[in-house]
Amino acid sequence: MDESIDPAEKRLNELGYKQELRRKMTLFKTLAISFSTMTLFTGITPLYGPSLLYAGPATLVWGWVIVSFFTWFVGFAMAEICSSFPTTGSLYFWAAHLAGPKWGPFASWCCAWLETIGLIAGIGTQAYAGSQTLQSIILLCTGTNKDGGYLAPRWLFLCMYMGLTIIWAVLNTFALEVIAFIDIISIWWQVIGGLVIVILLPLVSLTRQSASYVFTSFETAPESTGISSKPYAAILALLVSQYSLYGYDAAAHLTEETKGADKNGPIAILASIGIISLFGWAYILALTFSIQDPAYLFDTSNETAGVFVPAQILYDAFYGRYQSSTGAIILLFIIWGSFFFGGLSITTSAARVVYALSRDKGVPYSQIWRKLHRKHKVPSNAVWLCAAICILMGLPILKVNVVFTAIASICTIGWVGGYAVPIFARLVMAEKNFNPGPFYLGRARRPVCLVAFLWICYTCSVFLLPTYYPITWNTFNYAPVALGVGLGLIMLWWAVDARKWFKGPVRNIDNIIIPNIKV
Repeated sequence: MDESIDPAEKRLNELGYKQELRRKMTLFKTLAISFSTMTLFTGITPLYGPSLLYAGPATLVWGWVIVSFFTWFVGFAMAEICSSFPTTGSLYFWAAHLAGPKWGPFASWCCAWLETIGLIAGIGTQAYAGSQTLQSIILLCTGTNKDGGYLAPRWLFLCMYMGLTIIWAVLNTFALEVIAFIDIISIWWQVIGGLVIVILLPLVSLTRQSASYVFTSFETAPESTGISSKPYAAILALLVSQYSLYGYDAAAHLTEETKGADKNGPIAILASIGIISLFGWAYILALTFSIQDPAYLFDTSNETAGVFVPAQILYDAFYGRYQSSTGAIILLFIIWGSFFFGGLSITTSAARVVYALSRDKGVPYSQIWRKLHRKHKVPSNAVWLCAAICILMGLPILKVNVVFTAIASICTIGWVGGYAVPIFARLVMAEKNFNPGPFYLGRARRPVCLVAFLWICYTCSVFLLPTYYPITWNTFNYAPVALGVGLGLIMLWWAVDARKWFKGPVRNIDNIIIPNIKV
């Protein structure tokens, strides 16, 4: 074998795959896409208000620290596996090889579909939250809720949702270098924009909340949420952190297009977690310290119609000092840009997973979705399939009030649940059967993988819980029903048919000797 080729490409060949995608991504570009997939604002902003309402600021602030701590265990476990298996399709490929020949196909099947569901729903969460931010921008640009400003109705909100999804699909039809360039803009947009918001917002606010309020105040709101149990309220308050701190596996999806992916993939995963952990906490603190009147944030008659708490915090700060909402609009535009870049990157990751699964004949009509664009060598058909499904998921916006809760729950359970399969397989497999890459945990792998797996199980469980009481058609969490039906059909397909022919990742190098895989 040619010693001059990239070491990650050598490893790819050893695993039974030939290089098809262009390997031009540098560490910084891969980090940019991974960071953009997690994004600074996209998890915190839409769920900040509900989490604050559930249990007050202290649980919100310290909840981020707790969730960040456990997220590092998941990140270390995944970084080690990524270093050993630098392949597109990442998680389900890892699951197949780590689970061995007997359980590998089933593990691969479960992991692939969980990840696919999570990523496609992830596009929907970005489109919804981006539309919500744009709705607030339009409202403040045309006045306020009190001054005749225009609050986008449901049909227009859906149009914005669909428009963002289509724009992301169009951009992902071009060469990956275009996406990487945009994501380099994204990382600077979020770092600089994040610093501006974190520093400027508390300075602009006429008054700031006390440290005692921010770090020690625990307040439930049973009259608004219907939840009087303090432990239950605290569990729900942590959802904002659990929804925000994932997506770092994006670097793994691009390993067949990244130079030195066996080293750079793990670095990108861990660096993304570190950056978001730090900046995310600073963003939460900036918002919380800058609250002027906690009760007024949720008043449906306030300037932002009570639909978007961060927008009201920004409005109160800038209008209170300057009698103008211009500053709030500018900062909301920075936040909106984060949703835009995040949706673009998640579309990239989702398409890669669908392409990889189609390459292994695990999707109906696989021959269509695995086709690459002739010129740009990107899976354009897979891109548009993801966009179409995402648009269908958004149609209930016209009638249902809890669409975001359902999509966010589906996204988190599918996406994070997909992490659990290879991590559990790594936990129980014999160490002699694992061929480590440059990043290796050694003896620490069992405790790290055990904590990571248990944390993922807990995370998936809490996203199935009701978030408001009493339970009605307008407050019901539809995620358990949607996931139950979807996963039930997928498992039925496996039992009836797929188990007979789906064998996991399909090698496209037939005559190669694979000395490093011991299954």
